[in-house]
Amino acid sequence: MRKPLIVLTGPTAAGKTSLSISLAKAVNGEIISADSMQVYRGMDIGSAKIRQEEMQGIPHYLIDVLDPKEEFHIVKFQEMAKKAMEIIYAKGKIPVLVGGTGFYIQAVTRDINFTEARQEEDYRKYLEELAAEKGSRYLHNMLKEKDPRSAETIHEHNVKRVIRALEFYHQNGTPISAHNQEQRKQESPYNLAYFVLNVPRELLYKRIDKRVDEMMKNGLLEEVKTLKQNGCSRGMVSMQGLGYKEILACLEGECSLEEAVRILKRDTRHFAKRQLTWFRREPDVIWVNKDEFQYNETEILNYMLSVCREKEILSTGGQAGISE
Repeated sequence: MRKPLIVLTGPTAAGKTSLSISLAKAVNGEIISADSMQVYRGMDIGSAKIRQEEMQGIPHYLIDVLDPKEEFHIVKFQEMAKKAMEIIYAKGKIPVLVGGTGFYIQAVTRDINFTEARQEEDYRKYLEELAAEKGSRYLHNMLKEKDPRSAETIHEHNVKRVIRALEFYHQNGTPISAHNQEQRKQESPYNLAYFVLNVPRELLYKRIDKRVDEMMKNGLLEEVKTLKQNGCSRGMVSMQGLGYKEILACLEGECSLEEAVRILKRDTRHFAKRQLTWFRREPDVIWVNKDEFQYNETEILNYMLSVCREKEILSTGGQAGISE
């Protein structure tokens, strides 16, 4: 019998956080963060990290567990998420995977095998040095030659993913895009309810702009200053996140604060667009368009619970039950 797994995802600023708490309470669940930035301690404002009081007693995993100087990648996420799921299942509860990093979610829901993609330290350092010397576009052009399909989906500024794709090709002689496509065909090993929360595009963009303004008001500039003083630099994975790289560029004199905020809003809107594109490609997703529920969170929650009951993730009474 497949174990239950609930996913609540969607573009940034769609309103996942408060709904995730209501959902976890209703299904006797605990939350695993599927976010590439909230895993880091001291990176609270820029990652829109849930505060302790907002958790309302619901345990959260993969939040505040790494130092910003540590590297966090898809393989480490998958390993940590699986361990968290084992703990949650052992309690007789349901894991609720919450966050907007689509590839991370897919790594769990499809149980993608990354064993072939082990990093080769020397080759990775060579690629990193190449990117530093000749720029991200040069590296992206290398990927275009080896794996044009991946080059279409990976932005040239996402150096970390470009390097990973080049590493895979170097090690296996085959493109990572073909490997990922094969892995996607796998049926999920879980009894899965995969919800994508969404709002109309125009409203989403307004919410993103408002969120960035609130981040600045709440001290994002000071947060990045502190990280910089503590030795965090743009070469680190943690400082590549939205909100951090833009403010860091300002602190290093590359642009004004006003320009950094403008770029952050623009790039966050672009990121939300890419998130939606990703989720549209995913099989088994259940779109939850908030406007169709008149933005009523109770109605949205009731709909999600009804889907979970249909999928036999919940008993007809509403509470979760896990059978071994």
